[in-house]
Amino acid sequence: MVTAVQCASAPARILVIKLGALGDFVQAFPAFAAIRAHHPDAAITLLSTRPFLELAAASPWFDAIEIDTRPKLFDRRGMDRLRVALRGFDQVYDLQTSNRSSWYYPLAGRPPWSGIARGASLLHANPFRNEMHTRTRQRDQLRMAGLPDVPSPDLNWLAARGPMIEDDYALIVPGAAPHRPGKRWAAQGFGRVASVLADRGVLPVIVGSTDDAPLAHVIREACPEALDLTGKTSLPDLAGLAARASLAIGNDTGPMHLAAAMGARCVALFSSESDPGLTAPLGMRPGQVTVIRVNDMATLSVDRVVSALG
Repeated sequence: MVTAVQCASAPARILVIKLGALGDFVQAFPAFAAIRAHHPDAAITLLSTRPFLELAAASPWFDAIEIDTRPKLFDRRGMDRLRVALRGFDQVYDLQTSNRSSWYYPLAGRPPWSGIARGASLLHANPFRNEMHTRTRQRDQLRMAGLPDVPSPDLNWLAARGPMIEDDYALIVPGAAPHRPGKRWAAQGFGRVASVLADRGVLPVIVGSTDDAPLAHVIREACPEALDLTGKTSLPDLAGLAARASLAIGNDTGPMHLAAAMGARCVALFSSESDPGLTAPLGMRPGQVTVIRVNDMATLSVDRVVSALG
């Protein structure tokens, strides 16, 4: 039986929507690559937010990038710019699948749309979608839209980025979303783990944004040997740094997803603030990612984290 998806002419212009946080963006790498592989001759535009511009521009998946400033409904100029950015596409893959991105569907003129917007022609109608891990959910969404395979992507285009460190090193990721402090293990705990790594001859390298510099200061008070790179790496640089790291240890936050995607062995710390069954980094191979989950980060012992280092 030939489906409507198979009969449709190949779209010439495609829009991919992915907003969200860094971890969400990284989790969409396989979907991005699958869309490009399925539409090799199409002009593919990404609609995303400014923090991911450099990372998306460096990738082989997109021909153009539009920045969504997320205007309010009463912001007439902003809404007009958004409407222009959404128009003129033969097909749209909404990988954000949020309430906001779903009301982009009528703004875009109701083109062929993969997502959850009411009336979408390629509706992701799985009633269990909210119980799926992000990667599984996106794979299922694309399958329903006619893309049969969503393999792990080739990220060699990122592997050589960032500073070269000759020593064996481990990434320390002490930050997390500022508005969700319950996701953060104490910097003093990371400091003690860094000291253990240093005693083993592994250089602790602290990464994160400039907002994480105070956390890095606390860690270096406990482990002066640690290298502080907070605020000193772009996202592509951080990816390359992670590709060469022997280990990454950190909270449930974007850089840990990037480290897992680049193949680093990861120890990811989760509290009851988030469900690793839905959002944990998956990595590239079995056993690459170890998840430690506690209800309250204050109860997580250093010994438990150290025991996971191997």
